[in-house]
Amino acid sequence: MTTTVAFIGLGHMGGPMAANLVAAGHRVLGHDLVESALAKAVANGVEAAGSAAEAAAVADVVITMLPAGRHVLSLYGQGLLAAARPGTLFVDCSTIDVADSRAAHAAAEEAGHRSLDAPVSGGVVGAEAGTLTFMAGGEEAAFARAEPLLSVMGRKAVHCGGAGAGQAAKICNNMILGVSMIAVSEAFVLAESLGLSDQALYDVASAASGQCWALTVNCPVPGPVPTSPANRDYRPGFAAPLMAKDLGLAANALRSGGIDAQLGLKAAELYERFAEGAGAEQDFSGIVRAIRAASSKSTAPQEGTTA
Repeated sequence: MTTTVAFIGLGHMGGPMAANLVAAGHRVLGHDLVESALAKAVANGVEAAGSAAEAAAVADVVITMLPAGRHVLSLYGQGLLAAARPGTLFVDCSTIDVADSRAAHAAAEEAGHRSLDAPVSGGVVGAEAGTLTFMAGGEEAAFARAEPLLSVMGRKAVHCGGAGAGQAAKICNNMILGVSMIAVSEAFVLAESLGLSDQALYDVASAASGQCWALTVNCPVPGPVPTSPANRDYRPGFAAPLMAKDLGLAANALRSGGIDAQLGLKAAELYERFAEGAGAEQDFSGIVRAIRAASSKSTAPQEGTTA
């Protein structure tokens, strides 16, 4: 069944997600303030709309992929909800604050629409390959209606609960990821200081209790996992500023909830500093460089190891 989709936000994630919907036979009207992003989407079969509201006016489903909660709420309040036909399904795939997500749900409901928060995991590679994981929050009926589209853009969609539950799952998941990438990176720098090769550590840890996604898929050193960003001079991937943003959302939730999560808060601090400096345009796994640079000279790679 063909669905008419308005896709607002066609950047590194939204662009390939919209292209996959087109490839599956759906009609996609897209809008993005960045002309180059819109042009690339049009080259992949997306129909350019003059405005977000223009796209929403004829859509069955409106998907947003925007930088922050203020962008979602501003767009909703500046005519996107009003332009859509009654009963339109709004699916927000942005990663935003839980409170902002719940406010977006309330605004959509008040305007006579259904809504779902459905942030994603999997990065640009997952968006391009259609293998994303969606974490969804909202009513069961809204999730059921969105699921055929989510299954085109991703490999797995989990209904996590009511409004904002998808965002809650996303920030918890990425807190795990951020902390584990720091731990994996520290382990490689320690191994280098002890004269252990990157490959040797990888061969052991990937088959032992240290095994995790940050090691076996997004390995922070070049060599052991040829497809990891480390082999492309840390070009993202999942950019460090995005990880810093997600960990900042997690840190806000931790503080407001009174949670004693020292590693989560420390990871947020480290990634904020990294993203504001050398990591501004690097994959989040590039934090291994910051750890190495901050370590004593004795941690320099020994002869025969891979940096």
